[in-house]
Amino acid sequence: MKWTSLFILFATACAPTRLGAAEAAPAPKPNIVFIMADDMGYGDVRCFNPQSKAPTPNLDRLAAQGMRFTDAHAPGSVCIPSRYGLLTGRYPFRNRANIQKEALIEPGRVTLASLLRDRGYATAMVGKWHLGFEGGVDFDYGKPLAGGPFSHGFQNFYGMHASLDIPPYFFIRNDRAVASASETVPASSSPGVSPIQGAFWREGKIAPGFRHEEVLDDFSRKAVEYVEERGKQRSGSPFFLYLALAAPHTPWLPAPAFRGKSQAGEYGDFVAHVDAAVGQVLKALDQSGLAKNTLVIFTSDNGPVWYADDVRKYGHASSHVYRGMKGDAWEGGHRMPFIARWPGKVRAGSTSSDTICFTDMLATFADLTGKPLPENAGEDSHSILPVLEGRKLNRPLREATVHQSSRGVLAIRQGQWKLIPGLGSGGFTQPAVVRAKAGEPAGQLYDLDKDPAEQTNLYATHPEVVQRLSALLEKYRREGRSRP
Repeated sequence: MKWTSLFILFATACAPTRLGAAEAAPAPKPNIVFIMADDMGYGDVRCFNPQSKAPTPNLDRLAAQGMRFTDAHAPGSVCIPSRYGLLTGRYPFRNRANIQKEALIEPGRVTLASLLRDRGYATAMVGKWHLGFEGGVDFDYGKPLAGGPFSHGFQNFYGMHASLDIPPYFFIRNDRAVASASETVPASSSPGVSPIQGAFWREGKIAPGFRHEEVLDDFSRKAVEYVEERGKQRSGSPFFLYLALAAPHTPWLPAPAFRGKSQAGEYGDFVAHVDAAVGQVLKALDQSGLAKNTLVIFTSDNGPVWYADDVRKYGHASSHVYRGMKGDAWEGGHRMPFIARWPGKVRAGSTSSDTICFTDMLATFADLTGKPLPENAGEDSHSILPVLEGRKLNRPLREATVHQSSRGVLAIRQGQWKLIPGLGSGGFTQPAVVRAKAGEPAGQLYDLDKDPAEQTNLYATHPEVVQRLSALLEKYRREGRSRP
């Protein structure tokens, strides 16, 4: 189905000075393509983990042409908080809305899309929203669905309301359901794996013709169509495309062409399928002549659903050397593969160890347009443009970074130190919560420079660090922002 896009056309011209000399035309603003995988681990991508059992040639090539960030983080270790932080530049713990009842992004809040739209960009989103709509999950298929992407700066949207295992299953175009979820689909599962792995989805309502196994290719195809259409608009505005894939999140449904391509079962095969989908978008940028002036960013929303038993079974460490998985306060829950390519601006084959967070995209994209963020937007956003451009800084990009687990545990990271104010994973890995016994430390403190796998708890031996980080976290809570 072809896009019927509304494009904002604008033109700039060089005007002669009073002396008759022509002023140099300002550099064109770059297009931005932000691709987010769903539940993909740091260790799934071979350019981050050479021992990965899943082939990722397109992502590896993207990294060779751009910059790998080895210390990039989601603000939340599950889907919803991670996406809220990305789009708003605000830590998700500051938002107390209930997705079952309401849209999570507040009316009027600046988002990546609204900021870029207001600065001359055409904006589009394809894929998984998962930030709610007005009225919550009680969808009226005959009325506009307010509070979604179309209400927050995206001029075009094609996608789903949530994950591919959460009913009702139907597609949305802009603010309307493509078709009502009028039929019922039984639950799906796979033998030999945990209940939330494999071909898992929940029973529920489904639109006629909706096929779970076709969604990944459907989304990549829609993204390709948008890129191709933009390529025909040679005199048009720059564009921002947010491609939020619903994979390799469950259900794990690799197409026949990818089955057996990995050595990590259906999950690894699905990762290979995701890599190919990204490759289709990159190919479209090349063939449309847009790649040269397009900043492409690839990452994942949070860690994988991949247990210790899976690591032993397949020899595949989806979280690489990092402890934990999706949902956890440990690094495996929120340390993400992150790649940025911008020909001529980002040095090919480069690597950055700077600590960054998804919340930083809002300030970064504002920086790209040449104007700072409004004071009341992106309260936890710091521009990473200096790092992308290879400029040397005399200070860290961020004072500290806060991560939220699935159970609402807030971990804070500053330099080498990471504080988790409690025991247990705080998420999916068991035990999630541990009560401290008499004489035991009440929380976790790790020196990530020496102990990236978070194996040695230094909470009791460095009380001064615990006190400092606890006070900083409380300051961020109290002041409502971490950006000066």
